[in-house]
Amino acid sequence: MKMILITGATDGIGRETARQLLAQGHWVLLHGRTQKRAQQTIDALNATTAVPVWGDLAAMCQVQVLADQVRQHTPVLDVLLHNAGVYEHTRCLTADGFERTMAVNYFSPFLLTQRLLDLVKISPQGRIVTVSSIAHQSGRLDLEDLTFARHFDGYAAYGASKLANILFTQTLAQRLAGTAVTANCLHPGVIDTKLLRSGFGIDGAPVADGARTSVYLATAAAVSTLTGQYFIDAQPATPSAAARDERLAEALWQVSITALQPFLKP
Repeated sequence: MKMILITGATDGIGRETARQLLAQGHWVLLHGRTQKRAQQTIDALNATTAVPVWGDLAAMCQVQVLADQVRQHTPVLDVLLHNAGVYEHTRCLTADGFERTMAVNYFSPFLLTQRLLDLVKISPQGRIVTVSSIAHQSGRLDLEDLTFARHFDGYAAYGASKLANILFTQTLAQRLAGTAVTANCLHPGVIDTKLLRSGFGIDGAPVADGARTSVYLATAAAVSTLTGQYFIDAQPATPSAAARDERLAEALWQVSITALQPFLKP
């Protein structure tokens, strides 16, 4: 039985991922934007091995609080599953000065990982799994303008955030070399979620399909030592050329550390 934190688990792919992992008998720290939403999801799933945790991932101070909640519930975290995501049609800056798409989709997973990495390292085989998207293929990152002040387009911002997810995963895997922790990311498929309907205006496959690769990367023995990979349909895949740019990945990491420095302090 694993102890698993799933962000964005009150709806869509995250909720279905939680349902499948609970059905396997794992403990799930089920994250929602509010305590009420997290608890309502647990009640609806009739989950006896789930605990609510909460925080608005657009606010880095709440990411810190979320990490503190996790520490209150467990001394070890076997799987940190970054599932939460947003698609914004208009440019919106958070109170911290981040563009909201990048804040929720990229900076919050980066920060949450840093705040919880010691708990994951305690696990006999810790795993960090990040939900990216095939939309990363159109993503471009201007490291001098991660708030899209020069020009904002909802799809471009979403693609950039998902490209950042893959670059983060690959750099994290390199930094974790020699430990028992793996870091992998995935495209869940074109899945029928609120984000897909709102952002892209189309329907997709059932959420059960969308959860499949996340559950696989969180639990499968076959990937217990595989790290730094991008998966589609539970199989390793090759991401875009930009997603394999090691210089860009390292530069993004350094920019992220600088941007999040106030929130990385003990």
